[in-house]
Amino acid sequence: MAQRPKALVSWSSGKDSAYALDVARAADELEIVGLLTTINVDAARVAMHGVRVELLRRQARSLALPLDIVELPWPCSNDEYEQRMGAFLDQARREGIERVVFGDLYLEDIRAYREAKLDGTGIEAAFPLWGRETRALADDMLAAGIVAHLSCVDPKAVSPALAGRRWDATLIDELPAGVDPCGENGEFHSFVSDGPGFSEPIDFAPGEVVEREGFVYADMLPR
Repeated sequence: MAQRPKALVSWSSGKDSAYALDVARAADELEIVGLLTTINVDAARVAMHGVRVELLRRQARSLALPLDIVELPWPCSNDEYEQRMGAFLDQARREGIERVVFGDLYLEDIRAYREAKLDGTGIEAAFPLWGRETRALADDMLAAGIVAHLSCVDPKAVSPALAGRRWDATLIDELPAGVDPCGENGEFHSFVSDGPGFSEPIDFAPGEVVEREGFVYADMLPR
């Protein structure tokens, strides 16, 4: 039997990356050997999602996967981001990594950017959720046991009151017309506390809700 390519999952701490991990594992075409996350090192939180690093580490422990963290300064230019990610990918390839799994759903420009940045590295991108209708995909995620709360919302797209709410069928039905049920256009980001592959739920308490740089963040406090 041919050896499966070793892969990392690009891990945002949210529902799409959690479900991409589950789908990739179920397909059994890749050997998932770890999670890859970027963090705002100054805030000690996952970039954009605003999730604390301690919760990120608990997710990795519950999934029984090593966690690779690429630390980014804030603010971080695109050049600096690419330099740091490039250095990490060079090392990952030397360690036998051949794929990075992404939870992207349908944004062609994002996919093209990821593929372009991996071109020539010896590592290829995999998109196990690509092209699926997103309401049906959301239903599949919920049926699989994904438990997620909104950690960040764009108040230009959805009500700030959704920050901190559980992402479920009720919330999806409340979304304004035109808002993607999975938040693929950046309408919201999430934190996953349980789901397929988790040995135990992540215990957390809701914290402060704040507005920062045009986004509304709901803090999640480790318990």
